[in-house]
Amino acid sequence: MQTKEELITTLKTIVKPYVQDEQAFEHVTEETDFIRDLKINSANLVDIALDVEEAYDIEIDNESMEKMLTVGAAIEIIQEKLAAK
Repeated sequence: MQTKEELITTLKTIVKPYVQDEQAFEHVTEETDFIRDLKINSANLVDIALDVEEAYDIEIDNESMEKMLTVGAAIEIIQEKLAAK
């Protein structure tokens, strides 16, 4: 199981291509909001969810996807799905 720091590092790699605000990206915390802080558009959030599914071999349902708005929420969802495997 990856540590929270490792999950954040992997998540940053996944979201990097979609980020519009580089400065906010350099200071990512668990509170960072993908749309508000990183200026990622909502269509790209779907791409991020798909990339996360692929990276971790998990399935992110629509309900989880709707909650995946911050780095912290994404990490919780990833951990939850990995634990359920």
